[in-house]
Amino acid sequence: MFRRNLRPRTSERSLVAWLGLFLMAVSFVWLQLTATPRSVIRLEVPPPPPAPFAVVVIDAGHGGQDSGTAKPGLLEKDLTLDVAHRLERLLQERGLVTVLTRGDDHYVSLQDRAVIANNQPESVFVSIHFDEGGRSAATGVETYYAAHPVSVPERVASWLPFLRHTSTEPPDLESQSLANFVQEALVAHTQAANRGTRPQQFYVIANVHHPAVLVEGGFVTNKDDFVKLTNADYREQMAAGIAQGIVQYRDTLLEKRTPLAVDLPSR
Repeated sequence: MFRRNLRPRTSERSLVAWLGLFLMAVSFVWLQLTATPRSVIRLEVPPPPPAPFAVVVIDAGHGGQDSGTAKPGLLEKDLTLDVAHRLERLLQERGLVTVLTRGDDHYVSLQDRAVIANNQPESVFVSIHFDEGGRSAATGVETYYAAHPVSVPERVASWLPFLRHTSTEPPDLESQSLANFVQEALVAHTQAANRGTRPQQFYVIANVHHPAVLVEGGFVTNKDDFVKLTNADYREQMAAGIAQGIVQYRDTLLEKRTPLAVDLPSR
């Protein structure tokens, strides 16, 4: 009698055990499906900063009926175009995009040159010229920058002579920095006399909204400078110096934009 009642009780216990196990499994699955996922901290590597500028607008001074300084066998407009093409090639070899305000011997107004430069976002502007000194002894290279960009009120004041020409614009430190880099590299490559950098409100640089400089690559009226400028190798070195200054200026800007690496604490 006792043995007969034992089997049903054992079966009931097994059934209860299996039912409990089933309920535990169902509860586990339910918790997995309904549980709020824990937040996961992801360390994302920031993308590299964009290059400060990718376009260089090269302005060969004068052109067409405007010959610039002229000496027997040498015209300034031809020198500027020659150096501009050399600079264009050297910058393209370094991965920069170049835009010429003129690619051949034709006249471009100062206003149009500034418009061409301002139509290029994220760019710098370099105008190439050669000097004419009142004294034949004047020699060397120099780089100009606008002390400040020309504002709209200044343009209006220029039309009204009785208004005092004052500027409320801040100093153009970017153009000044570009001029310093170009001048230093230009002197290093050409070994020409260093006449330094100077602020000057030349229209073609003062009306450009980007960093802009004007390079005077020597005095056509100086006998020694004249001989150098007729030499293609010297003009190549001149273009190389300007290109190096532009690239060094860009690299300096890029270093300033690159964020410093931050070490995460170890666990």
